Amino acid sequence: MEDYLNSRHCPTLNSCCHHTQLVYDENHYQLQIVVMRIILITPAPPRSRAGNRATASRWALLLRTLGHSVEIATDYNDENADLMIALHAWRSADSIQRFAELHPHRPLIVAITGTDAYRFIHSHPEPTLRSISLAHHLVGLHDLIANTLPPDQRHKMHVIYQSAEPVGPRNPYKRFFHVSVMGHLRAEKDPLRPALAVRKLPAYSRIQLHHYGKAHTPEWAEQARAEMLINPRYHWHAEIPHFQIRQVYQRTHVLVLPSRMEGGANVISEAIVAGVPVIASAIEGSVGLLGNDYAGYFPVEDEHALSALLLQVESEPDFYHRLEQSCIAKQALFTPDNEREGWRRLLLKC
Repeated sequence: MEDYLNSRHCPTLNSCCHHTQLVYDENHYQLQIVVMRIILITPAPPRSRAGNRATASRWALLLRTLGHSVEIATDYNDENADLMIALHAWRSADSIQRFAELHPHRPLIVAITGTDAYRFIHSHPEPTLRSISLAHHLVGLHDLIANTLPPDQRHKMHVIYQSAEPVGPRNPYKRFFHVSVMGHLRAEKDPLRPALAVRKLPAYSRIQLHHYGKAHTPEWAEQARAEMLINPRYHWHAEIPHFQIRQVYQRTHVLVLPSRMEGGANVISEAIVAGVPVIASAIEGSVGLLGNDYAGYFPVEDEHALSALLLQVESEPDFYHRLEQSCIAKQALFTPDNEREGWRRLLLKC
Protein backbone atom coordinates (compact mmCIF):
# COMPACT_ATOMS: atom_id res chain seq x y z
CA MET A 1 0.00 0.00 0.00
CA GLU A 2 2.88 2.39 0.66
CA ASP A 3 3.70 2.27 -3.06
CA TYR A 4 0.42 4.04 -3.79
CA LEU A 5 0.69 6.76 -1.17
CA ASN A 6 1.71 10.09 -2.66
CA SER A 7 2.45 8.32 -5.95
CA ARG A 8 0.07 10.46 -8.05
CA HIS A 9 0.12 14.20 -8.41
CA CYS A 10 -3.08 16.13 -8.90
CA PRO A 11 -3.39 17.02 -12.60
CA THR A 12 -4.83 20.18 -13.99
CA LEU A 13 -7.77 20.20 -16.33
CA ASN A 14 -5.52 21.45 -19.12
CA SER A 15 -3.80 18.06 -19.16
CA CYS A 16 -6.86 16.21 -20.42
CA CYS A 17 -9.78 18.33 -21.57
CA HIS A 18 -10.57 19.34 -25.08
CA HIS A 19 -12.81 22.40 -25.25
CA THR A 20 -14.23 25.26 -23.25
CA GLN A 21 -17.65 26.88 -22.97
CA LEU A 22 -18.72 30.42 -22.13
CA VAL A 23 -21.25 30.76 -19.33
CA TYR A 24 -22.50 33.58 -17.14
CA ASP A 25 -22.58 33.74 -13.36
CA GLU A 26 -25.34 35.17 -11.19
CA ASN A 27 -23.94 38.70 -11.71
CA HIS A 28 -23.92 38.23 -15.49
CA TYR A 29 -20.13 38.14 -15.71
CA GLN A 30 -18.83 36.02 -18.55
CA LEU A 31 -16.89 32.95 -17.43
CA GLN A 32 -14.92 30.41 -19.43
CA ILE A 33 -15.26 26.86 -18.10
CA VAL A 34 -13.65 23.63 -19.17
CA VAL A 35 -16.11 21.08 -20.52
CA MET A 36 -15.20 17.49 -19.70
CA ARG A 37 -16.22 14.00 -20.67
CA ILE A 38 -16.89 12.37 -17.30
CA ILE A 39 -17.39 8.70 -16.62
CA LEU A 40 -19.32 8.05 -13.43
CA ILE A 41 -18.90 4.54 -12.03
CA THR A 42 -21.51 3.05 -9.69
CA PRO A 43 -21.87 -0.60 -8.72
CA ALA A 44 -25.67 -0.34 -8.84
CA PRO A 45 -27.14 -1.43 -12.20
CA PRO A 46 -29.58 0.59 -14.32
CA ARG A 47 -33.15 0.77 -13.00
CA SER A 48 -31.92 -0.16 -9.54
CA ARG A 49 -33.49 1.79 -6.68
CA ALA A 50 -30.37 1.39 -4.59
CA GLY A 51 -29.00 4.53 -2.99
CA ASN A 52 -25.78 4.43 -5.03
CA ARG A 53 -27.73 4.49 -8.31
CA ALA A 54 -29.92 7.35 -7.17
CA THR A 55 -26.84 9.30 -6.12
CA ALA A 56 -25.09 8.62 -9.43
CA SER A 57 -28.15 9.69 -11.43
CA ARG A 58 -28.53 12.89 -9.45
CA TRP A 59 -24.84 13.75 -9.76
CA ALA A 60 -24.94 13.10 -13.50
CA LEU A 61 -27.83 15.52 -13.87
CA LEU A 62 -26.08 18.20 -11.81
CA LEU A 63 -22.83 17.80 -13.73
CA ARG A 64 -24.67 18.06 -17.04
CA THR A 65 -26.20 21.34 -15.91
CA LEU A 66 -22.62 22.53 -15.42
CA GLY A 67 -21.99 21.80 -19.10
CA HIS A 68 -20.20 18.46 -18.85
CA SER A 69 -20.89 15.23 -20.71
CA VAL A 70 -21.54 12.37 -18.27
CA GLU A 71 -21.79 8.63 -18.84
CA ILE A 72 -22.90 6.33 -16.02
CA ALA A 73 -21.45 2.81 -16.01
CA THR A 74 -21.10 -0.09 -13.60
CA ASP A 75 -17.54 -0.86 -14.79
CA TYR A 76 -14.79 0.98 -16.60
CA ASN A 77 -14.07 -0.54 -20.01
CA ASP A 78 -11.34 1.81 -21.23
CA GLU A 79 -13.72 4.56 -22.34
CA ASN A 80 -12.00 7.79 -23.30
CA ALA A 81 -12.96 10.06 -20.42
CA ASP A 82 -11.32 13.22 -19.15
CA LEU A 83 -12.26 12.45 -15.55
CA MET A 84 -13.60 9.55 -13.52
CA ILE A 85 -15.93 9.81 -10.56
CA ALA A 86 -16.25 6.44 -8.83
CA LEU A 87 -18.88 5.72 -6.23
CA HIS A 88 -17.63 3.18 -3.69
CA ALA A 89 -13.91 2.71 -3.08
CA TRP A 90 -14.17 -1.05 -2.58
CA ARG A 91 -16.89 -2.13 -5.03
CA SER A 92 -15.45 0.06 -7.80
CA ALA A 93 -11.81 -0.78 -6.99
CA ASP A 94 -11.05 -2.54 -10.29
CA SER A 95 -12.42 0.36 -12.35
CA ILE A 96 -10.50 2.87 -10.26
CA GLN A 97 -7.24 0.97 -10.67
CA ARG A 98 -7.75 0.51 -14.41
CA PHE A 99 -8.45 4.21 -15.01
CA ALA A 100 -5.44 5.22 -12.91
CA GLU A 101 -3.17 2.88 -14.87
CA LEU A 102 -4.40 4.02 -18.28
CA HIS A 103 -4.65 7.72 -17.47
CA PRO A 104 -2.34 8.56 -14.57
CA HIS A 105 -2.50 12.28 -15.33
CA ARG A 106 -6.28 12.56 -15.57
CA PRO A 107 -8.33 13.52 -12.51
CA LEU A 108 -9.81 10.70 -10.46
CA ILE A 109 -12.46 11.34 -7.79
CA VAL A 110 -13.60 8.59 -5.44
CA ALA A 111 -16.78 8.93 -3.37
CA ILE A 112 -16.51 7.23 0.03
CA THR A 113 -19.70 5.38 0.93
CA GLY A 114 -20.84 4.28 4.35
CA THR A 115 -19.77 0.67 3.81
CA ASP A 116 -16.37 1.88 2.57
CA ALA A 117 -15.82 4.01 5.64
CA TYR A 118 -17.25 1.75 8.32
CA ARG A 119 -16.76 -1.77 6.95
CA PHE A 120 -14.55 -2.38 3.94
CA ILE A 121 -11.69 -0.14 5.04
CA HIS A 122 -11.33 -2.71 7.85
CA SER A 123 -12.55 -5.97 6.28
CA HIS A 124 -11.00 -5.41 2.81
CA PRO A 125 -8.25 -2.86 3.46
CA GLU A 126 -6.01 -3.51 0.46
CA PRO A 127 -8.41 -2.66 -2.40
CA THR A 128 -10.24 -0.01 -0.39
CA LEU A 129 -7.10 1.84 0.67
CA ARG A 130 -5.64 1.45 -2.81
CA SER A 131 -8.66 3.25 -4.27
CA ILE A 132 -8.37 5.99 -1.67
CA SER A 133 -4.67 6.42 -2.39
CA LEU A 134 -5.10 6.50 -6.17
CA ALA A 135 -7.76 9.22 -5.96
CA HIS A 136 -6.77 12.82 -6.48
CA HIS A 137 -9.85 13.90 -4.56
CA LEU A 138 -12.32 12.15 -2.27
CA VAL A 139 -15.98 13.03 -1.81
CA GLY A 140 -17.88 12.38 1.40
CA LEU A 141 -21.49 13.04 2.28
CA HIS A 142 -21.23 14.13 5.91
CA ASP A 143 -18.95 16.29 8.04
CA LEU A 144 -17.26 13.50 10.02
CA ILE A 145 -16.41 11.15 7.15
CA ALA A 146 -12.72 12.13 7.00
CA ASN A 147 -12.26 10.69 10.50
CA THR A 148 -12.39 7.21 8.97
CA LEU A 149 -9.48 7.78 6.57
CA PRO A 150 -5.74 7.34 7.08
CA PRO A 151 -4.43 10.69 8.38
CA ASP A 152 -2.30 11.31 5.27
CA GLN A 153 -5.35 10.96 3.01
CA ARG A 154 -7.74 13.26 4.85
CA HIS A 155 -6.64 16.39 3.02
CA LYS A 156 -8.24 14.99 -0.14
CA MET A 157 -11.75 14.96 1.36
CA HIS A 158 -14.47 17.29 0.09
CA VAL A 159 -17.89 17.12 1.75
CA ILE A 160 -20.78 17.57 -0.68
CA TYR A 161 -24.20 17.23 0.91
CA GLN A 162 -26.82 15.24 -0.98
CA SER A 163 -29.75 17.37 -2.06
CA ALA A 164 -33.48 16.81 -2.19
CA GLU A 165 -36.42 18.58 -3.81
CA PRO A 166 -39.22 20.12 -1.71
CA VAL A 167 -42.37 18.00 -1.48
CA GLY A 168 -44.94 20.74 -1.05
CA PRO A 169 -47.17 21.57 1.92
CA ARG A 170 -47.23 19.07 4.75
CA ASN A 171 -50.47 17.63 6.09
CA PRO A 172 -49.64 15.07 8.82
CA TYR A 173 -52.23 12.49 9.76
CA LYS A 174 -54.68 13.49 12.49
CA ARG A 175 -56.07 10.08 13.49
CA PHE A 176 -52.72 8.62 14.49
CA PHE A 177 -49.04 9.56 14.86
CA HIS A 178 -47.31 8.36 11.69
CA VAL A 179 -43.67 7.27 12.09
CA SER A 180 -41.72 6.43 8.92
CA VAL A 181 -38.70 4.24 8.30
CA MET A 182 -37.21 4.67 4.83
CA GLY A 183 -34.59 2.02 4.17
CA HIS A 184 -33.97 -1.40 2.74
CA LEU A 185 -34.03 -4.42 5.01
CA ARG A 186 -30.40 -5.43 5.48
CA ALA A 187 -28.09 -5.77 8.44
CA GLU A 188 -26.40 -2.34 8.15
CA LYS A 189 -29.77 -0.62 8.47
CA ASP A 190 -30.87 -2.49 11.64
CA PRO A 191 -34.30 -2.30 10.00
CA LEU A 192 -36.47 -3.98 12.62
CA ARG A 193 -35.16 -2.00 15.61
CA PRO A 194 -38.04 0.52 15.34
CA ALA A 195 -40.52 -2.38 15.29
CA LEU A 196 -39.04 -3.67 18.54
CA ALA A 197 -39.26 -0.15 19.97
CA VAL A 198 -42.95 0.37 19.22
CA ARG A 199 -43.79 -2.95 20.87
CA LYS A 200 -42.82 -1.29 24.15
CA LEU A 201 -45.09 1.75 23.81
CA PRO A 202 -47.98 2.18 26.27
CA ALA A 203 -51.46 1.32 25.06
CA TYR A 204 -52.52 4.97 24.91
CA SER A 205 -49.87 5.85 22.30
CA ARG A 206 -51.28 6.54 18.83
CA ILE A 207 -48.00 5.72 17.07
CA GLN A 208 -48.17 3.63 13.90
CA LEU A 209 -44.86 2.63 12.30
CA HIS A 210 -44.69 2.42 8.50
CA HIS A 211 -41.61 0.91 6.89
CA TYR A 212 -40.75 1.47 3.22
CA GLY A 213 -37.91 -0.53 1.70
CA LYS A 214 -36.91 -3.65 -0.18
CA ALA A 215 -35.95 -6.84 1.66
CA HIS A 216 -32.48 -7.82 0.46
CA THR A 217 -33.10 -11.50 1.18
CA PRO A 218 -36.18 -13.71 1.53
CA GLU A 219 -35.27 -14.10 5.20
CA TRP A 220 -35.60 -10.37 5.81
CA ALA A 221 -38.98 -10.35 4.06
CA GLU A 222 -40.15 -13.23 6.22
CA GLN A 223 -39.02 -11.45 9.38
CA ALA A 224 -40.93 -8.32 8.38
CA ARG A 225 -44.09 -10.28 7.60
CA ALA A 226 -43.79 -12.19 10.85
CA GLU A 227 -43.42 -8.93 12.77
CA MET A 228 -46.63 -7.58 11.26
CA LEU A 229 -48.51 -10.63 12.53
CA ILE A 230 -47.54 -10.01 16.16
CA ASN A 231 -47.09 -6.22 16.18
CA PRO A 232 -50.23 -4.21 15.31
CA ARG A 233 -48.21 -0.98 15.19
CA TYR A 234 -45.81 -2.19 12.47
CA HIS A 235 -46.59 -2.02 8.73
CA TRP A 236 -44.08 -3.04 6.06
CA HIS A 237 -44.83 -1.67 2.58
CA ALA A 238 -41.77 -3.14 0.80
CA GLU A 239 -40.25 -1.02 -1.96
CA ILE A 240 -42.40 1.74 -3.43
CA PRO A 241 -41.69 4.31 -6.18
CA HIS A 242 -40.00 7.51 -5.12
CA PHE A 243 -42.99 9.69 -6.02
CA GLN A 244 -44.93 7.78 -3.37
CA ILE A 245 -42.10 8.30 -0.87
CA ARG A 246 -42.46 12.04 -1.47
CA GLN A 247 -46.16 11.75 -0.66
CA VAL A 248 -45.28 9.96 2.58
CA TYR A 249 -43.07 12.89 3.60
CA GLN A 250 -46.10 15.16 3.29
CA ARG A 251 -48.15 13.06 5.72
CA THR A 252 -45.68 11.54 8.18
CA HIS A 253 -44.90 13.07 11.57
CA VAL A 254 -41.33 11.87 11.98
CA LEU A 255 -38.62 9.84 10.20
CA VAL A 256 -36.61 7.20 12.08
CA LEU A 257 -33.16 6.18 10.83
CA PRO A 258 -31.95 3.27 12.99
CA SER A 259 -28.83 2.33 11.00
CA ARG A 260 -25.66 0.79 12.37
CA MET A 261 -23.66 2.59 9.67
CA GLU A 262 -24.36 5.29 7.09
CA GLY A 263 -22.18 7.35 4.81
CA GLY A 264 -24.61 10.27 4.89
CA ALA A 265 -28.11 8.99 4.22
CA ASN A 266 -30.10 10.82 1.57
CA VAL A 267 -33.29 10.14 3.55
CA ILE A 268 -32.02 12.68 6.11
CA SER A 269 -31.66 15.25 3.33
CA GLU A 270 -35.14 14.43 2.08
CA ALA A 271 -36.71 14.66 5.53
CA ILE A 272 -34.99 17.96 6.33
CA VAL A 273 -36.05 19.55 3.04
CA ALA A 274 -39.59 18.27 3.61
CA GLY A 275 -39.63 19.74 7.13
CA VAL A 276 -39.96 16.33 8.80
CA PRO A 277 -38.21 15.85 12.16
CA VAL A 278 -35.65 13.04 12.31
CA ILE A 279 -34.90 10.51 15.04
CA ALA A 280 -31.61 8.73 14.35
CA SER A 281 -29.15 6.34 15.88
CA ALA A 282 -26.11 8.20 17.17
CA ILE A 283 -23.70 7.18 14.43
CA GLU A 284 -21.15 9.42 12.69
CA GLY A 285 -23.08 9.35 9.41
CA SER A 286 -26.13 10.94 11.03
CA VAL A 287 -24.34 13.20 13.53
CA GLY A 288 -22.27 14.51 10.61
CA LEU A 289 -25.48 15.77 8.98
CA LEU A 290 -27.70 16.75 11.92
CA GLY A 291 -25.00 18.14 14.21
CA ASN A 292 -23.59 17.29 17.63
CA ASP A 293 -26.21 19.31 19.47
CA TYR A 294 -29.25 17.73 17.78
CA ALA A 295 -31.68 16.32 20.36
CA GLY A 296 -33.11 13.41 18.38
CA TYR A 297 -30.49 10.69 18.84
CA PHE A 298 -30.67 7.29 20.51
CA PRO A 299 -27.86 4.75 21.13
CA VAL A 300 -27.29 2.23 18.35
CA GLU A 301 -29.34 -0.99 18.71
CA ASP A 302 -31.18 0.35 21.78
CA GLU A 303 -34.91 -0.17 21.26
CA HIS A 304 -35.65 0.90 24.84
CA ALA A 305 -34.14 4.34 24.28
CA LEU A 306 -35.80 4.62 20.87
CA SER A 307 -39.18 3.74 22.36
CA ALA A 308 -38.79 6.45 25.01
CA LEU A 309 -37.75 8.98 22.36
CA LEU A 310 -40.71 8.14 20.14
CA LEU A 311 -43.11 8.56 23.05
CA GLN A 312 -41.49 11.90 23.90
CA VAL A 313 -41.76 13.23 20.37
CA GLU A 314 -45.40 12.12 20.21
CA SER A 315 -46.50 13.45 23.60
CA GLU A 316 -44.41 16.62 24.05
CA PRO A 317 -45.26 19.29 21.45
CA ASP A 318 -42.37 21.51 22.55
CA PHE A 319 -39.88 18.70 21.97
CA TYR A 320 -41.41 17.91 18.58
CA HIS A 321 -41.20 21.59 17.62
CA ARG A 322 -37.57 21.74 18.73
CA LEU A 323 -36.61 18.85 16.43
CA GLU A 324 -38.69 20.27 13.60
CA GLN A 325 -37.06 23.70 13.82
CA SER A 326 -33.58 22.18 14.06
CA CYS A 327 -34.20 20.35 10.79
CA ILE A 328 -35.76 23.34 9.05
CA ALA A 329 -32.72 25.45 10.02
CA LYS A 330 -30.50 23.11 7.96
CA GLN A 331 -32.59 23.10 4.78
CA ALA A 332 -30.26 25.41 2.85
CA LEU A 333 -27.47 22.81 3.07
CA PHE A 334 -29.46 20.26 1.09
CA THR A 335 -30.67 22.20 -1.94
CA PRO A 336 -29.74 21.16 -5.49
CA ASP A 337 -28.03 24.53 -5.94
CA ASN A 338 -25.77 23.88 -2.96
CA GLU A 339 -24.91 20.38 -4.17
CA ARG A 340 -24.21 21.68 -7.68
CA GLU A 341 -21.99 24.42 -6.26
CA GLY A 342 -20.06 21.83 -4.28
CA TRP A 343 -19.31 19.92 -7.46
CA ARG A 344 -18.45 23.09 -9.37
CA ARG A 345 -15.91 24.09 -6.73
CA LEU A 346 -14.39 20.63 -6.62
CA LEU A 347 -13.97 20.36 -10.39
CA LEU A 348 -12.18 23.70 -10.40
CA LYS A 349 -9.55 22.09 -8.14
CA CYS A 350 -8.99 19.04 -10.32
